[in-house]
Amino acid sequence: MRTLVLMPTYNELGVLESSIEQVLAQGLDLEILVIDDNSPDGTGGLADELSLKHPQVSVLHRTQKQGLGRAYIAGFKWGIEQGFDFVVQMDADGSHRPIDLEKLTSQAHSNRLVIGSRWTPGGRVENWPWFRQVISKAGNFYARKMLGSPVKDMTAGFRCYPTAVLKSFPLSKVQAQGYGFQVEMTLLCQHFGVEIIEVPIIFVERIKGKSKMTYGIVFEAFWLCTKWGFRR
Repeated sequence: MRTLVLMPTYNELGVLESSIEQVLAQGLDLEILVIDDNSPDGTGGLADELSLKHPQVSVLHRTQKQGLGRAYIAGFKWGIEQGFDFVVQMDADGSHRPIDLEKLTSQAHSNRLVIGSRWTPGGRVENWPWFRQVISKAGNFYARKMLGSPVKDMTAGFRCYPTAVLKSFPLSKVQAQGYGFQVEMTLLCQHFGVEIIEVPIIFVERIKGKSKMTYGIVFEAFWLCTKWGFRR
């Protein structure tokens, strides 16, 4: 079974090489696709260099920054076209620990979404200030209640999807771009009868670079969850 790790990047020059080499060091027979949104710091060029060094690494260059959702959808389509059986969403900044990859891939199934969860028993975050933990927990609680979902970490970005499932989704109609994208994809899985399981992971706050979290991303997720909840 072929598995592809998707790593969207935007200004990740200082961490990309380490992240890729740590993933490859796990010995899980994975391939990596770096999806770069024309990073002005040269991340795309570094990704090209790493693809020459490591045959398991490919690069998808996009002409502009269009949001996390569009980047992942482009990666989904690339993975489907290349014949992969599973795709894993993974941050390129080191927040998602490569050592946790096996927890996701070992549970992969042709009709199952596997979520690396911070808020299921055994999961946690490291180096987050208390207020960010409150925002994340409150946001997930709100999404869960509004949408009638049992998933504890609906905004989690560390996930493993079967491409057979993604082929059946109307990906062109996905609205959300920020963390709301994870919620929307979870809803699609529920709607199409895909099994969803959560495995506990440790999320580590990045030590290099700048977080992409903005108030706009938070508001988008809140607004979409509210809209979807009233439609339910």
